[in-house]
Amino acid sequence: MDFDLTKEQEMIKKEVRKFALKEIAPVARELDEKEEFSVELTRKMGEIGLFGMFVSEKYGGQGLDYLSYIIAVEELAKVDASQAATIAAGNSLGIGPIYYFGTEEQKNKYLPKLCSGEGLWGFGLTEPEAGSDAGGTKTTAVKDGNEWVINGSKIFITNGSSPISMGVTVQTVTGTREDGRPEYTCFLVEHGTKGFTAKTIHGKMMWRASNTAELYFDNVRVPEENMLGKRGDGFKQMLMTLDGGRLSIGAMGLGGAEGAYERALKYAKQRVQFGQPISKFQAIAFKLADCATEIECARNLLYKACWLRDHNRPFAKYAAMAKLYCSELMGRVVDRAVQIHGGYGLMKEYDVERFYRDQKILDIGEGTSEVQRIVISRHIGC
Repeated sequence: MDFDLTKEQEMIKKEVRKFALKEIAPVARELDEKEEFSVELTRKMGEIGLFGMFVSEKYGGQGLDYLSYIIAVEELAKVDASQAATIAAGNSLGIGPIYYFGTEEQKNKYLPKLCSGEGLWGFGLTEPEAGSDAGGTKTTAVKDGNEWVINGSKIFITNGSSPISMGVTVQTVTGTREDGRPEYTCFLVEHGTKGFTAKTIHGKMMWRASNTAELYFDNVRVPEENMLGKRGDGFKQMLMTLDGGRLSIGAMGLGGAEGAYERALKYAKQRVQFGQPISKFQAIAFKLADCATEIECARNLLYKACWLRDHNRPFAKYAAMAKLYCSELMGRVVDRAVQIHGGYGLMKEYDVERFYRDQKILDIGEGTSEVQRIVISRHIGC
């Protein structure tokens, strides 16, 4: 087995790290405090090639493997979860469905702008009454001549209402299958379409500098050519998209854990109590040792899942495992990091306070920890 990254992957790791420290770190706290999405940072991330990393160069992408993309998300998450979320959702959930299921016309129309960071695209799955039960979608699409009329709403949609959001992929109910279950079909809905409204959600505990939206569809008409893939393939498309998205959430958990650990280790070496750095006390040293060990385990699990994906092998079980483990790992690490910082860890001037808040969404988004355990248990035959 070869655990070494390629030279290209090492370069990506180094350059994204450098970018994150130079461009994101100085403004992360302010953007979080103001709950402000940064178009400027998003464009800069586009300029260095962080959108469309796994997309063919034919459509404006970088043509890289999935692990390279995951490494980039990991490095961003070490510094700021909000910007990492913009990239993770922009690639896995925004670009992914169009790239993997779209027609040539759809790919040529949307992907070049999305891969450059000029625009963003949302993933319309979650609804007020359909969260973990993704099959509970109530949004409908009814065929009317050569058009489809969409009615319903979506909630908690990342990149759904930013100043540069171009549109959203929407899962709808288009009828009933022969077995009596709902038929799900996805459509591409552009911003500016009559009847389509996107409202930014404020007052979030986490990812305060990323864009999150509520979407409303009031007799929204889209042409037949806006259907993504075949009629009835919507649910399958969404599940396949979530498999890839879970890897990016895993990367956010791994990167966030690494970032919190690095800060806790640095603080423990500098903070003096009872005449010596607190890192010399066994109670603190053991916390840091546990962090280092679990981070290494998480990295190996996540990278293996990506390796399986890149080699066209079944990876859904490992994606669920990686998402579950990395998400919950970050929870354990940030808790220890705050504890090591003591009272200072509760203050906004210390990054671990923000990391502590940003972690919780990882246990919930793109399938809760409970749902991941259901997915894993089914894969192992329970």
